[in-house]
This record gives sequence, C-alpha cells and structure tokens, in this order.
Amino acid sequence: MLLCFCVAFGPGERLAWWTLACSRRSPLTPAGREPGEGGGVASREAERQAGFREMARSGGGGLLRLLAHLSPSARGTRPRRAPPALYSTAVTSAKVEVNGVHLHYQQTGDGNHVVLLLPGMLGSGQTDFGPQLKSMNKQLFTLVAWDPRGYGKSIPPDRDFPPDFFERDAKDAIDLMQALKFKKFSLLGWSDGGITALIAAAKYPDLIHKMVVWGANSSITEEDVNLYNGIRDISKWSEKARKPMEEMYGREYLSKTCAAWVDGICQFIYQPNGSICQSVLPHIKCPTLILHGEKDPLVPRAHPEYLHKHIIGSQLRFVPEGKHNLHLRFAEEFNKAVEKFLL
Repeated sequence: MLLCFCVAFGPGERLAWWTLACSRRSPLTPAGREPGEGGGVASREAERQAGFREMARSGGGGLLRLLAHLSPSARGTRPRRAPPALYSTAVTSAKVEVNGVHLHYQQTGDGNHVVLLLPGMLGSGQTDFGPQLKSMNKQLFTLVAWDPRGYGKSIPPDRDFPPDFFERDAKDAIDLMQALKFKKFSLLGWSDGGITALIAAAKYPDLIHKMVVWGANSSITEEDVNLYNGIRDISKWSEKARKPMEEMYGREYLSKTCAAWVDGICQFIYQPNGSICQSVLPHIKCPTLILHGEKDPLVPRAHPEYLHKHIIGSQLRFVPEGKHNLHLRFAEEFNKAVEKFLL
C-alpha cells in the first residue's frame, strides 16, 4: 500500500538482491543476457569469423585467411542488422466505460501471458510503472496498466474513499479486463494496488493466473496511522516526490485527494484488528509472490510476514536495500525476478 514515491538514487548503487524468508537467498539470473539467449549481431559475426578460420585451416587458401581478418566495410559489405521485432513494442492508451466510469489504461506487448499492473495511492500507469511498460518482455507478456477511478486520466470522477473503496477498485479492475476480452491474467500490485490485487485474487480466483504484490498490507495499526498522518501535508513532501504528482493533478487536487486518502485509509483502524482485507486472504488460490523492501519507511515488515502466513503456498522475498518503490529503484532486477516467477 501507500505512496507512489519516486526516490532518487546515486549512480553505481546496486542491490544485494532478493533474500527469501527463512534466510535463504533466492536464485536470480544476473543482469544481462540469459544463458542460451541469442547474442544478436555480435554473436553472428563471431560465428562467421570462426567459419572463416575453419575454412582457412582446411586449406581454403590465402584469400580466405585474408578475408577472415578484414572488417565488413573493408570487404565492401554492410554489417548485418538485427531482424525487426515480430511483436509490438508500442505503448497505446485508451478509455473504456466500466461501471459508469471511463477508465483509462495503457497497453503494450503481444505475449500470451496477460498481466494487469495496479498502481498505488494517487498513482497511474504513467507515474507508477514506466520501467515495466518499457522493459518487461513484450514477446512473452501483454501488459495492461490502469488508472483507478479518480486517479491519473480516469478523471472524472474525483477520487473518494468510502469504506469499500478497495473492493470497488477490485471490481473495476476485473471488469476492465473483461471489457478488454482478457479471460485470464496475472496481477502485479504495488502499495494500494497490492491491496486491490489481494481482494481481486480472492474474489475472482478463476480469472487470476498468478500474483505479485509489494508494499502492501491487509490491516493497519496505530503505528501505521501515525505514518499516514505524516504524509497528509504535501508541502512536507520532497520536491522529487511532489513534482510529478503536481504536474499530473495540479496542487489543489493533489492536496485535497491526499488528505482524503489519509482519512480513508485510517478508517480501517476501527475494524476488528484494523482489518482491510484479512478475512479474504485464505481464499487466494493463485501462486503468489510477496516482495518487501527491508528499508520501506511506510510498510513495516510485519505486514508482508502476515500476508505470507495467511496466503497458502505464497513466497516471501526481502530486498535488503529496497524501499517502498523497489520496482522503480531496482527496475531491471525487479523485472527479471517477476518475469521468472510468472513464466
């Protein structure tokens, strides 16, 4: 759950990445080319050169030995180019009327595995999932990033926070995907979007293939209430956190909606055990990966541990240097880990 902060980080920072619960490190393929993956032009050129050398060793003569050491331009030929992509890499956007509201979404990729990306508080596909829309494998996945009602470009209406706003978001998200004719799909939910994903997976199990959540919680505590009230006044936000939100919403709407969100989320403190969606967790049947940044200032560690305990068969992994926005700060590692889990 929580704010869609974009925290800057210095060059050279790297992540001593995913650590499983029970102190076991998860396997993660290093960044770069996967084992067995094609090497493109450089790889094909190396193979061609090797062929020349073999011909020379087999008695192909001095001309072949000479050609083997000449560059393509010296031989009067052009270097080979990588073939064009056979799948869409463009990011398109549109609106669809769902439950009386025109919901905005972005879509990219042509893969058979469809993934819905659910943003956090005040978030949208544009502000929350740029690195995923740009860099996740578009040959294997079709990505859909939506703007919940009252957020991003799904305005009007103005955002409000009735007691069932998470359930409303879950229904809107599912109905959007049905309107787009996607019969089954996976969920990637950050922060508030993670809570929405938990509810959607529990209530619509036949539609959900797999789920990844991070920065999410199923209840709130007095400690959480204090944290939320600490971000009520947007003038106290860092400029880097506030500027992109002000550009999207304007200062007045941002300030009003942030304060309304704090009131909306804090209302759950009056529920038994501060529950937001604790009762639905046992109904989640899909394979679930829970990620948590160990330096997340907004979601204490007890929350992902509770999710892991109550979602049958779930996996819990910790990111030692991760904060609330770990998918933005460590986008390459995040994308690879998520793709591996989903496939």
